[in-house]
Amino acid sequence: MNRRQLMLASAAAFAIGWGGQPIHAEERIDASLVTAMPNAKITLQQALTAAAEHGQPISAKFEVEDGKLQLSVYTAKEGRFSEALVDYVDGKLAKTEFITDDDDLASAKAQSAAMAKAKIDLKTAADKAAGQNPGFRAISVTPALKEGRATATVGLLRGEEPKTVEQALD
Repeated sequence: MNRRQLMLASAAAFAIGWGGQPIHAEERIDASLVTAMPNAKITLQQALTAAAEHGQPISAKFEVEDGKLQLSVYTAKEGRFSEALVDYVDGKLAKTEFITDDDDLASAKAQSAAMAKAKIDLKTAADKAAGQNPGFRAISVTPALKEGRATATVGLLRGEEPKTVEQALD
């Protein structure tokens, strides 16, 4: 199952709305992620730094796959896209593989296009979003182009309370 299908399937199984507003499936968080997050000893921002040795980070998220917490960072380098799995306890790279799935590849290309217009990196965007929301930790960061401007959607979590914020990347 590819990253997008997994996210949608998890969201369909059990979802909490971000901020209590009507939302899209991509903006939901499942209960298993909320339950697993206390096990994460490193931050999303630390994972972005660790994955940077394999290319420019273009998105990152904590997710539950096959019942296990994982920390996934998409990277771009020399026109190729990879997914780096970072150990959520010690911050070391556990596995890196090229992205070949069509849906995941399309997402990576769109994220890379947004990052090409960005003036700040995703770590800085996640730091700003978390800093402006005391007690929340960043659990995902995904860039996009909106009206020609690079922005990042940052998913945050405080206990069982999810929140999403937009962070300008320029």
